[in-house]
Amino acid sequence: MASSEKLQKAFTLFDEANKQDPNVEEWQGNEYAKELLYAMRMTDKLNEFAPDASEALQLTARCQHICRWEIPRESYEMNRTGYLKWRQDLKKFHAKKASEILQKVGYEQDIIAQVSFLLEKKQLKKNEETQTLEDVICLVFLEYYFDSFAQKYTEVKLIDILQKTWRKMSEEGHSAAHRLPLSQSTQALVAKALQG
Repeated sequence: MASSEKLQKAFTLFDEANKQDPNVEEWQGNEYAKELLYAMRMTDKLNEFAPDASEALQLTARCQHICRWEIPRESYEMNRTGYLKWRQDLKKFHAKKASEILQKVGYEQDIIAQVSFLLEKKQLKKNEETQTLEDVICLVFLEYYFDSFAQKYTEVKLIDILQKTWRKMSEEGHSAAHRLPLSQSTQALVAKALQG
């Protein structure tokens, strides 16, 4: 199977898995399984931000949240320790799910290992592909999810979250973030966060 055929087959299987998400999100008049829509947004943003991304990075972006609903946040203690444990367990869970699908498609072990490495966010700020993935994650969060997220928290908390998000990003990520079609309220919060 040619590389591009394998990639499309993997995307199809990732998407079939994410279509099982019981959580639904409406977008432009259509209903989507939440994690399927997220995966599509990740691919679109990666193509825009890093059009020459490697095959491993393209695969990783598409399966970044694969079957995330199977490990709900509520199943962990609702404090910082519980949150961090949940995030660590999710990374391993996503890597395992993705690896099983990639093996089924017939990917070589080195690509599977690279996708797992990226899903576990190893060497952020040191590894170029890990950094590109993190930039894309942050851009998707800011463009599509921040406004609804913002309704649940105080301005102080949101500014802290924006500052943490900004610190994870590269200079290229910052430039791309400034070009996003953000709402006026989010633009104002970003401006405040960057002054802090």
